[in-house]
Amino acid sequence: MSLGGGGGQQQLQQLSQEIQAIEEEMEELEAEVEALREEQTEIDEAQEALDVLETGSTVQVPLGGDAYVRAEVQDMDEVVVSLGGGYAAEQDADDAQDVLDEKREALDGRIEDVRSEISELQEEQSALEQQAQKAQQQMMQQQMQAQQQQQDE
Repeated sequence: MSLGGGGGQQQLQQLSQEIQAIEEEMEELEAEVEALREEQTEIDEAQEALDVLETGSTVQVPLGGDAYVRAEVQDMDEVVVSLGGGYAAEQDADDAQDVLDEKREALDGRIEDVRSEISELQEEQSALEQQAQKAQQQMMQQQMQAQQQQQDE
C-alpha cells in the first residue's frame, strides 16, 4: 500500500485553495476596473456638459436620493472642480477641462495597472492549475500502482 496518497490529496486541496484565492482577487480587481470606468464616464459627462452649457442654461441639479431641482447656470466661467483629498477649486471652464483631462489620464493609468495585476494573476492561476493537473495524474498513477500491487499479492 502507498503511504504517499494522502499527501497528494493534501497538495491538491492546497492548490485548489490557492486557485480559489486568486479567482477572488481577480474578481475584486475586475470590480475595481468597473468602478474606475464608471468614474471615467462621469468625467466624460462633466466634460461634455462644460462644452455645451452656457451662462443662463437650465440644468437639473441632483439633491440626492434621486431627487433633482431645476436651476439656472449663473456663470460658466465659475466651475468648481474637485482636486482630490477633499479639496476643490473654482476655475474657469478651460482650466476645469484640463483638471478633468488629468483625472481621466490618472484613471487610465490605474486601469492599466489593475489590468496588469489581473494578467499576472491569470498566469499564476494557469501555473497552479497545471500543477494541480500533474498532482492529480500522479495520484491516479499511484492508485493504479497500489491496485496493481494488491492484485499481484
